[in-house]
Amino acid sequence: MKLNEATAHEILELIRQEKATPQQAFDAVLDQVQAKDDHIRAYVRLFLNENRWDPATARVPIPIGIKDNICIKGEPTTCCSRILGGFKPPYDATVIEKLKKTGAMLVGSTNMDEFAFGSSTENSCYGPTRNPWDPGRVPGGSSGGSAAAVASDQAIWALGSDTGGSIRQPAAFCGVVGLKPTYGRVSRYGLVAFASSLDQIGPIAKDVQDAAMLLGIIAGYDERDSTSADVLVPDYTKALIKDVKGLKIGIPKEYFVAGIDPDVKEAIMAAIEVLRGKGAIFEDVSLPHTEYAIATYYIVATAEASSNLARYDGVQYGLRRQPPQVRKTPLIDMYEETRDLGFGNEAKRRIMLGTYSLSSGYYDDYYLKGLKVRTLIKQDFDRVFEKFDAIITPTAPTTAFKMGEKIADPLSMYLSDVYTISANLSGIPAISIPCGFSKEHLPIGLQILAKPFGEQMLFRIAYTYEQSTPWHKKRPPL
Repeated sequence: MKLNEATAHEILELIRQEKATPQQAFDAVLDQVQAKDDHIRAYVRLFLNENRWDPATARVPIPIGIKDNICIKGEPTTCCSRILGGFKPPYDATVIEKLKKTGAMLVGSTNMDEFAFGSSTENSCYGPTRNPWDPGRVPGGSSGGSAAAVASDQAIWALGSDTGGSIRQPAAFCGVVGLKPTYGRVSRYGLVAFASSLDQIGPIAKDVQDAAMLLGIIAGYDERDSTSADVLVPDYTKALIKDVKGLKIGIPKEYFVAGIDPDVKEAIMAAIEVLRGKGAIFEDVSLPHTEYAIATYYIVATAEASSNLARYDGVQYGLRRQPPQVRKTPLIDMYEETRDLGFGNEAKRRIMLGTYSLSSGYYDDYYLKGLKVRTLIKQDFDRVFEKFDAIITPTAPTTAFKMGEKIADPLSMYLSDVYTISANLSGIPAISIPCGFSKEHLPIGLQILAKPFGEQMLFRIAYTYEQSTPWHKKRPPL
């Protein structure tokens, strides 16, 4: 087995036994990038001159890809948008500081939908990323580059961000593990904001153990993030036990309705039977406000996006453009020309949607009502978690769709996140793990949700299932 095909824990064991070095692991990953990424396009830039690790202090020298909306000091961070062209942050995001302290080796910035607006990684100013399992299909989004990099062995770990499913859905489409932590578990300092009350940074990895290791590195309180939770970070690897006997797991009836792909439903039901065979207790539950999740999300998220993206005006950093001829005043002309040229179509769409719902006369009817329904959705989960240890659902209603299939139909694209959005609205943790393949040999993802700060429960259930099945060992035939 080549080092780039190994998991992080396997590489660390080889290093401990002096059978491999961190540099050999990084070189193996870089060789794979150079051999395969012209076709996959998981990365938008590589950090070839980065000082990656100090052999005297490095504890976890693992090659990792970083989503292009996480700030790295002195390196371009563009959110895959023209409007941030040339921007180099003067500081590291908190998660990057933590990774550098452990000796993690930053491979490069991974591709994404512009400002995380999308579910396919087709809305990038650098062009789309392709799914390693089928290059004619999308890798999911918005963290599609991170998921594709891990799935194609071009990274051992990767970081993504999840606002409505942007870690879990691409993890499902690419056949890897993706975790959205509890809101506040991981610092957002240095994450370029999409929707500030929903965004979370999280790990994408080859197996559950790797995801637990990476979350343990990046989690923790940060006084620079006002939403960071001052909650003890446990050793997540201690939750990796093959034991779910007696655990009560809910199956929400609202997630198994018309629109779900038969192959996906069959794989999820088979996964439930595996866990039932290990002693887990399953019961049907109801999350009655699920049907309002999409509408609520696209009111709350776009309103916050409209506010957050107002700062990109060509004045302080990034793109600045003047029109060929002065139309009104030089300053207003510069604002309009910069934003028109800098933002892509999906970004403009979300800015307009959000601005409309925040505008005078519509605020109460849309944004305020959306916040109230968000509370009802959270209360649904609170009631279930009073009696159940976890909830199991599909990660996505379908497998990876074809490139170009939904790009011209925004509503259809938005519906691909129907099973993941509620976790963000509720602030709860959720993980996606591989649970099988469709008849077209495309990966299927199983989603597990737990109560706030219940990541240990997620890892326990996910690890038990993973170690009882072969799916996490499958790799795309590149």
